[in-house]
Amino acid sequence: MARQHNPPHPGEFIKETYLDSLNISLRKAAIELDVAPSTFSRLINGKADLSPDMALRLSKAFGRTPESWMQMQTNYQLWQARKTIKLNRVHVIYHERAS
Repeated sequence: MARQHNPPHPGEFIKETYLDSLNISLRKAAIELDVAPSTFSRLINGKADLSPDMALRLSKAFGRTPESWMQMQTNYQLWQARKTIKLNRVHVIYHERAS
């Protein structure tokens, strides 16, 4: 699987793909998702990670599988980690041999 270049935070994706295009307010979406507006706001503004609970809610409300929502969060987190984590002092412990 090819690495995605600078994947968006799930909140940014939700805002651009659903809230903006459907002209739905953050508060209205939060009510429809049965979550507190403050909780949804933190996700949309990139201040909170997408949880499995939210992935299930988003899947029902907007479509896509819960797994695809969670993968979006994972892709974002890995991209962020790759920008900051230094691996030069990490050593290979085990290397699988080619058959």
